[in-house]
Amino acid sequence: MGRLLVLTVTVILVVVFTPVTSGKRRVAGAQALRFDWKNCGQPNNPAVLRTLTVSPDPIKIPGSLTASASGSTSVELRSPLSLNVTLEKEVAGFWVKVPCLDDLGSCHYPDACDVLNQLFPVGQDCPEPLRTYGLPCHCPFKSGSYSLPRSDFYVPYIELPHWLTNGNYHVQGVLGGQGKELGCVEITLAIHSD
Repeated sequence: MGRLLVLTVTVILVVVFTPVTSGKRRVAGAQALRFDWKNCGQPNNPAVLRTLTVSPDPIKIPGSLTASASGSTSVELRSPLSLNVTLEKEVAGFWVKVPCLDDLGSCHYPDACDVLNQLFPVGQDCPEPLRTYGLPCHCPFKSGSYSLPRSDFYVPYIELPHWLTNGNYHVQGVLGGQGKELGCVEITLAIHSD
């Protein structure tokens, strides 16, 4: 898996779907539909996601999904790596920016490496399938090209704020370091729950 995917897509999705402290509800019958992605950075950005496939469509929550990815970075990705996440929801045909509330929504993270350390405690092995394929989950990430072969994942029950349970969403993650944009990924999807 490309290091950009490990760092940016994982952080974006976890941040978007991490439980918040109030106004949340357990989602037992949700689906993520029409998942799509694209690079949104400059052509000369050093960190680029080359491929990403996710199936099935829709993704059932909870349920299984299959994913594969590849990407590259021409520079070492080391702390501090800023991550700017912009989350938009479609409301009455317009895209509305969701503000940052309890570290959920359109938020700035001064160091995505710290976020990864919270998700994957330092000193513990990286989770599967990263461990099987020798892919890192902590900074620094050396330059190079990497890929995650087709792998199966389980999406567990999740808790979402009520305003995030149904609708069309657009998420953009911009990774930066030393005052420069290193990479950018956009993800679009729809979420529908019972």
